Amino acid sequence: MFKKIILGILLFTGTSLMAMSVSDLNKASKEELMEIKGIGEAKAEAIIKERNSAAFASVDDLVKVKGIGPAIVENVKNDVKSK
Repeated sequence: MFKKIILGILLFTGTSLMAMSVSDLNKASKEELMEIKGIGEAKAEAIIKERNSAAFASVDDLVKVKGIGPAIVENVKNDVKSK
């Protein structure tokens, strides 16, 4: 029973740390953005440049970023929680 509780806590903690909210997407550092699957250095920089002109209201707004298409947006949705 104790092992199941510990496993549950670790699983919850791990998934909580990996996911970020849309508001976090709007203020995440380049390094934090690069932790998202499909986002490398160039795309992280492009996200920061785009959000400086207008904050993202949802993850779907990432299609406005040069180099990010619908497939990457779907990957990002797995790592970013909408609020």
